[in-house]
Amino acid sequence: MKKLGILGPRGTHSEEAALWLKKFLREDFKLEIFTDIFDVLAAVKEKTVESGLVPVENSLEGSINITLDILARSDTLTVSRELVWPVKNFLMTKSLTDSQKIKKIFSHSQPLAQCRKFLQKNFPEAEIVATSSTARAAEIVSAAKDDFAAICPERAGKLNGLIVAAKNIQDNPNNFTRFFEIIYRPRDAKPFETFDGDKILIICQIDGSKAGSLCSVLEEFAKRGVNLTRIESRPARTILGAYIFFFELETDAGDENLRESIRAVYEKSIWLKNLGVFPVINA
Repeated sequence: MKKLGILGPRGTHSEEAALWLKKFLREDFKLEIFTDIFDVLAAVKEKTVESGLVPVENSLEGSINITLDILARSDTLTVSRELVWPVKNFLMTKSLTDSQKIKKIFSHSQPLAQCRKFLQKNFPEAEIVATSSTARAAEIVSAAKDDFAAICPERAGKLNGLIVAAKNIQDNPNNFTRFFEIIYRPRDAKPFETFDGDKILIICQIDGSKAGSLCSVLEEFAKRGVNLTRIESRPARTILGAYIFFFELETDAGDENLRESIRAVYEKSIWLKNLGVFPVINA
């Protein structure tokens, strides 16, 4: 049976997303839970799991840098698909007694920030306590008094015997996390023959000492009608001021325009890698 590595513990958005993907794809695979993203991708690289589902970006909090950094420095990891996951936060308690009596609310720092207005309006007197994860918050509330609550995914609460006191309490409804499913695939000598997918992810290093280097690269995409959905820079970790760039490209411009633009960017780069052509699934 196929093994899919995910970021734990059980009950996190990563597990919820993986279980949804399993049902959507109608694939029978086993989830292998790891304590951090590095361990998930290390398991893919070592072939102890067939693939790993890891977060790469949140629409409110930004990029997950460790995912990008590991992809940038690997010659064997490739993106096979993207999943866009809607983040829904639940207020969960041990019992449905008067929620106004809640004295402490536990969660990870990100959900606490995402639900700040809800908390200020409904629980201005409650003590807010940050935890290592939303799953850990649910565990604490499960073992504590009835006047404690957790902000967590619904599954995390139910795994710990909690019930829903309020649902979808995030301040911004446009809260999504993008996940990449990453597989082991050594770089192909001819990686740009076909573009069967919704997006392409490439990474390159540009000579930043030359004025207009990035602008020159972007022009290669623009003049061929290639749409960039995302640009991300990360330190090259060589010398101060050196950067690498991630470009996510839509495939609508056609194979020839894509091939020509990537070839032109390759010629203007110190190096360039193809990190995958893949479909995008919206949950």
